Amino acid sequence: MTIEQFTESTREATPPTDLTEPLKALWYAGKGEWTRAHEIIQDVETKTAYHIHAFLHRQEGDIKNAGYWYHRAGKGIPEKTISQEWKDITKSLL
Repeated sequence: MTIEQFTESTREATPPTDLTEPLKALWYAGKGEWTRAHEIIQDVETKTAYHIHAFLHRQEGDIKNAGYWYHRAGKGIPEKTISQEWKDITKSLL
């Protein structure tokens, strides 16, 4: 699936059935459903999940909490836009 197809799929009511949990969280984030995205990713224990968790808290505006999760992911807080970070993370997982 391309990033364009993934982005287009966020117009549907439900995510594609073959998505991993990290991609499913990003799918809901792309739809603006922050709470659902957070529910999916908050208990996944991988560096990728920590990165997505950080991104979600950055998107929420909770920079202190985001910083904690970026640190757990081994990353710094990016200087790119929220939408660019969403796209970059998504593309890396597709």
